[in-house]
Amino acid sequence: MRRLVRAIGAGGARLRWFCRELFGDAKYERYVAHLRVAHPDAPVPDVRTFWREHYAEQDRNPGARCC
Repeated sequence: MRRLVRAIGAGGARLRWFCRELFGDAKYERYVAHLRVAHPDAPVPDVRTFWREHYAEQDRNPGARCC
């Protein structure tokens, strides 16, 4: 029974990770981690500012997007 509960928990954790990566929820956390390592003196933007700048950059440089 414990194995089953652990397996379900592990599957749920994997599903959560997949969904966060798919929808981009982890981008801000990765960006903050990068800033703290590569630029420790730089101010860390709040979440709203990060996403505003992220989408503005996508609009300036659409890359391989279809729209």
